[in-house]
Amino acid sequence: MHIAWLGKKTPFCGNVTYGREVTNALLDRGYQVSFLHFAQDEPPPDNWPDFQEIPIPFLYKSQVYTIPTLRSSKILKQSLEELQPDLVHASLTLSPLDFLLPEICTDLGIPLVATFHPAFDRKLRNLTSGTQHLTYQLYAPFLAKYDRVIVFSHLQEDLLIRLGVPPLKVAVIPNGVDVEKYSPGFSRLKNQLKAERIFIYQGRISPEKNVESLLKAWKQARMGPHSKLVIVGNHGPLAASLMPFYGPEHGIIWMGFIADENKRIEILRGCDVFVLPSLVEGLSLSLLEAMACGLACVATDAGADGEVLENEAGVIIKTQGVATQLRTLLPQLRDHTEWTTLLGQNARRRVKERYTLSNNITQLETLYRQVLKRQPAQVTSV
Repeated sequence: MHIAWLGKKTPFCGNVTYGREVTNALLDRGYQVSFLHFAQDEPPPDNWPDFQEIPIPFLYKSQVYTIPTLRSSKILKQSLEELQPDLVHASLTLSPLDFLLPEICTDLGIPLVATFHPAFDRKLRNLTSGTQHLTYQLYAPFLAKYDRVIVFSHLQEDLLIRLGVPPLKVAVIPNGVDVEKYSPGFSRLKNQLKAERIFIYQGRISPEKNVESLLKAWKQARMGPHSKLVIVGNHGPLAASLMPFYGPEHGIIWMGFIADENKRIEILRGCDVFVLPSLVEGLSLSLLEAMACGLACVATDAGADGEVLENEAGVIIKTQGVATQLRTLLPQLRDHTEWTTLLGQNARRRVKERYTLSNNITQLETLYRQVLKRQPAQVTSV
């Protein structure tokens, strides 16, 4: 089967990781994959497979959305016409092309699958979650035109169905992580940082990720000289405004973006607790990676992250009053090592039971076959 994958390779974000991991796995299972992505003159990132690539021109590209050129839709249609794939899988990049794809693929007679990534909150509890809800409202009429839409949780499924996407077109396939690659193991991090306990946040330094609440809580909790908070992610304007107030004197280490996946894994293995204070989420790959590495994990109940950590696989906090909750929780996680060890063991067990990349790809293969046979989706349970 020939899959034309439409997504992006840069800048680094969950969508990029999703595209890399899934296309690598599809190639390993014998599929032919062509990768169409927004690119100009930029070096290829590490750990990507060797397959046919078709660049799509763009005016602007960020971790969240992309603005294509006026010629992009024509180039995309011509490319698909030449490739003649069995199926197009679009890992939606929040660009105007997302709305044109159904018409393009219908004209060419090619089945179309989408993975819909935008973060969300189960309740409209703040301005950020309200803005994300508008994204779902905007996309729903167009997603209804796709042959199948993949989401990561039943919460997302319910939301899209309420907004008018036919139930038979929505498939729940949770994010998956390679549990052999992301696993507990040796790390030199504690020796390098001269720390006894290390907490970590890994992700974008952006308003919806609510990193400032974590930083405030850490500073107020006075975690002591033997505990460190590591921040891994693109710095950008928001980080630049925070770093002068939350630095090494408070035990906070800003590592920036780390491209080397093996180095990121070693950093995770050297940490004790992963914290994700987001106001909105989808199903965080960073959270799943930390869980697979055996870290005790704390996350808000935004998106599907609360589902992932339920029943003692981690600690779930509310999206309201994050700093206050963390100020109380962080010292407990520092002092009770047996508790964090147990949480880490439960976290890895949960990922192995529900969120492996291997199971993700098997479900994706089933969906591809259903789409090619024009069968309705079989919703998975998580």
